[in-house]
Amino acid sequence: MKQIRTEDAVGHVLCHDITQIIKDVTKGVAFKKGHVVKAEDIPVLLSIGKEHLYIWEKDENMLHENEAAEILYGICHNEHIKPSEVREGKIEAIATCDGLFKVDTERLIEINSIDQVMIATRHTNLAVKAGEKLAGTRVIPLLIEKEVMEEVKRVAGHKPLLQILPFQHKKVGIVTTGSEVYKGRIQDAFGPVIRKKLEPFGAEVLGQRIVDDKIERITEAIEDFLAQGADMIICTGGMSVDPDDVTPSAIKAVGAEIISYGAPVLPGAMFLLGYYGEDIPVMGLPGCVMYAGATVFDLVLPRIMAGEKLSKKDLVKLGHGGLCTGCKPCVYPHCSFGKGE
Repeated sequence: MKQIRTEDAVGHVLCHDITQIIKDVTKGVAFKKGHVVKAEDIPVLLSIGKEHLYIWEKDENMLHENEAAEILYGICHNEHIKPSEVREGKIEAIATCDGLFKVDTERLIEINSIDQVMIATRHTNLAVKAGEKLAGTRVIPLLIEKEVMEEVKRVAGHKPLLQILPFQHKKVGIVTTGSEVYKGRIQDAFGPVIRKKLEPFGAEVLGQRIVDDKIERITEAIEDFLAQGADMIICTGGMSVDPDDVTPSAIKAVGAEIISYGAPVLPGAMFLLGYYGEDIPVMGLPGCVMYAGATVFDLVLPRIMAGEKLSKKDLVKLGHGGLCTGCKPCVYPHCSFGKGE
């Protein structure tokens, strides 16, 4: 590209978008890349403050910012993700379905370590809705060397940087333990909370069984839901270390493999995750899920609903960012809780 006086630009092709900002009125592109400057454009361009313009001079070794941004978006693109219109060298990645947003954070760091390019994303493992922004891409200069973008493609490899795992339809059985609830001394408060948290994911609740603090009663309730075709079991109550809190023992007795009893998250340290068979999650929820705005359950649930099978290491990683500061009102997920990766 080369710079020329605006008054001399008639007939030349702009090599970048030109933004017009009128306070409290508008901010947008007045002239797009590729626009052929006309005589009537000159007063408008001068009023924007453009006394000089950059016009396109084709160089086989250089790429325009818009072309480079398209390369960056191509690195991000995947199923269930679409691009915005390219504007001023920027392209945004947009979700086309509800699901779990995944970012290859290690490759993202490698790409952003290359001078003159950038990809900014939302946090990995975030539940997103169709139409929401996921990431933005752009290069810093108006023109960038082709060899830089070749390096970007080499570092990125062939696997898309971003991914959305659509939420799966799951049938859920809820088992609530506690003699005080079973005998009607207090009203169950866990059930409504769990149903509300499951609702955004389209889960089907098969029912809720309330049982006393006996291992055989808890295992019987879990087995009954499994026989009904449950894809997930949620157990509430009986998760502390008191002698009469036997829910973890009951989950183990039913044949589930315990991945972890305990998680480095507050609130939610007494969380239990196991799997029955190959891939049916069985969770034991501590009492904090009943009254706290956001807990370990809120961090784990989107990943479970997207079909991820979590490991002990996945839970261990939650420790970084796993301290809720108890804001009133709770603004989760628009906060740092669970955003440690």
